[in-house]
Amino acid sequence: MRKIMNRTMSLLLVAVMAFSLAACGASGDNSGAAPAESKAAGETAGAQTGSSGEKIVNVGVTDTLGSLNPLQLNGGEINKYATALMFLPLMELDADLNFQGMVADSITTEDNKNFVVHIDDAAKWSDGTPITAEDVAYTALRLASPVINNTAMMYYVFEGVGDDGFVEAGADSVAGINVIDEKTVQFTTKEAMSLTTFQNSYARYLLTLPKHVIEKYSEEELATADWFNKPDVISGPFYVTDYDVDHYISYKANPDYWRGAPKLDKLNIKIVDGSQLYAGLQSGEIDITQHTMSVIPPEDYASVEALDNVEVIYGSPVTNQSMFIQTGNIPDVRVRQAMLYAINREQILNELLNGHGEVVDGFLSSASPFFDDSITPIPYDPDKAKALLADAGWDGSQTLRFYVNSGDSTFVNAATVMVAQWAAVGIKAEVQTVDFATLMSVAGTRDYDILAVQYTYAPVDPYPDVAWLLGGEGSWTGYGDAQVDEALRATQLTSDMEETKQLYSTVDKKVQEDVPMISAYIISAQGAVNKRLTGAVPSVYGFFNDVQNWDVAE
Repeated sequence: MRKIMNRTMSLLLVAVMAFSLAACGASGDNSGAAPAESKAAGETAGAQTGSSGEKIVNVGVTDTLGSLNPLQLNGGEINKYATALMFLPLMELDADLNFQGMVADSITTEDNKNFVVHIDDAAKWSDGTPITAEDVAYTALRLASPVINNTAMMYYVFEGVGDDGFVEAGADSVAGINVIDEKTVQFTTKEAMSLTTFQNSYARYLLTLPKHVIEKYSEEELATADWFNKPDVISGPFYVTDYDVDHYISYKANPDYWRGAPKLDKLNIKIVDGSQLYAGLQSGEIDITQHTMSVIPPEDYASVEALDNVEVIYGSPVTNQSMFIQTGNIPDVRVRQAMLYAINREQILNELLNGHGEVVDGFLSSASPFFDDSITPIPYDPDKAKALLADAGWDGSQTLRFYVNSGDSTFVNAATVMVAQWAAVGIKAEVQTVDFATLMSVAGTRDYDILAVQYTYAPVDPYPDVAWLLGGEGSWTGYGDAQVDEALRATQLTSDMEETKQLYSTVDKKVQEDVPMISAYIISAQGAVNKRLTGAVPSVYGFFNDVQNWDVAE
């Protein structure tokens, strides 16, 4: 359990950065990144057929790029999406939260410890060489190399990998990663793991590399090789042609893509400030946005909806505005319950997000197949809050330190409302607005009373994050409970959807009862697409899965 939690903390931090409104960009090692040259490559006008007859589409995003090297992948959304356009993952979630085969056409397990990955027989590199199990195993071993030192994609759950997540430098085999035949590789874990967790936490983040092309590089060279800036052999639909980590990523089509040649000739990812997305959509310089990489400010929602040239699509409610309570500082559950009763979450959702979202208690939203809609959110009831505080003997002398991301203007406003509502029942709190990097630093120290972070709990696999956050001392809540622990362990031992739903319901009910965290609201983010595009639909998951079918109407 602890080993998985340690790994989860790494994933947690990058996931938070990927989905926080104020994340200035994905952090990571930019070694080998392309130099910041002329921005012209990223300034192409949108959804157009150029003078040479080329079809070009611009995707507007608000996160900056860390690296295009799959071995430096840190889990941030833009890093993963941008890199996977060249190097496909084994599997990916689609818009309906089903796992869609990419490099792999199946992943199976009979015992929740041995995971058999079969590579699609049609899968091939752009030079015509088949993608093999050797490529997958080679990539996995490099991700576990202490020389490359990727501390986010930790592999210590697998047999033969050290508890630090690394194998021996230069290792060409390990007990938990075995090539069975040309198209089959088996991963073996040290402890039981659900198939969904393997698919979501590992298969989605293993972007297979061409062993026959890059095995000439030492592990030291792989960490910084210029080859990754413009790789000439890929498995995905687009080659990168140029990029500036703060401004753009430009691609050209791979005509030999094994899943079908792209209909577009070029694709650009344009990195802009959120306040620029409306103007870009209006002018046509941005053709499409995505719900988690492209944060359109809620105050611009109505303006985007009014545009005649775009279609607006709101995403599933997946981004949870979580408020983690350091329970060691607020040990009386009645005080924590009072904090929840005292805030009018429905009012905040309606007034600050125009109702685009939902209010729940616990971690799961209605987007999850494990969501229990019988759990009724605690209502706004200031009188109940006052009664709970009186029972707890709360004297009101303590001032709670409420840390908030200064870049998230919506929640800064929400926090101000909450502080006023708490004051009305006798709870003093002081908002500490800090930038995102400082917020993560504070989170690491646990020196706060309340910490607010936008967080996405994977709808199909919330286990790793929830297990960490409710993992007792050292977690962001400091909260631990035997019933919660047992329910979470049991989710890793069953594949029955209804049983899993009941187990997560147990967890969310305990969270509602003990209040180690408060879900302020869950956001249904706005996405938009120019009406000239066909085959392209904003979606929380699976955005680029079938990008080869995107087209520009003549």
